[in-house]
Amino acid sequence: MGVEAVAALTDSGLAANQVNGSFETRDKRMEIYVKTVQQLTKTFKEFKIKQIPRSENRRADALRKLVSTCFDHLSKKVLVKVLKERSIEERKINTLTTSGPMRMTPLIDYLQQGILPDSHDEARRIRIKAPLYELINGELYRKGFTTLWLRCVYDTKGKEALHESHAGQAVAHEGARALTGKVLRMGIYWPTGHRDATKLTRACREC
Repeated sequence: MGVEAVAALTDSGLAANQVNGSFETRDKRMEIYVKTVQQLTKTFKEFKIKQIPRSENRRADALRKLVSTCFDHLSKKVLVKVLKERSIEERKINTLTTSGPMRMTPLIDYLQQGILPDSHDEARRIRIKAPLYELINGELYRKGFTTLWLRCVYDTKGKEALHESHAGQAVAHEGARALTGKVLRMGIYWPTGHRDATKLTRACREC
């Protein structure tokens, strides 16, 4: 969003002082939280965190009370998001061995070395797509549709996964969309995945 300066207001004096370094962090889990916050704050030019007394912050006090409350009685005007996973949990990454040519080689060249194709249109396309991808340990991953990162694989490996999901040991004669979703949940991605799944299901008599 382009934010450069952040002021975080909290009703927890313990949290504020641990992030500032005034208090020592002894709990192992809290130590991971503090390190996570400190890493995030480095992305801003200016960051400060301050404790606001509960008496001066009715909204924070109301949120604190909601934590131990059953949400069933709340009206639809009260929006509550329940976080099912901790922000300090390690990112899960599924891996798959790849071989053969891959369509996303130009994207890898751009992320690694900043090299763009000579074609203006192709270079623009790569710049637009680049934020969706990340190189992790030298391998290309695409931001997943869930919490998983999807490893970019070669077309041949992707089609093998489609065939295995469609007619292998885990046989499931499904539509193209369902089949594509099943493969994505395996943690892999290639650009023509849905198109390949459509061709496969259309050629199958049972489907």
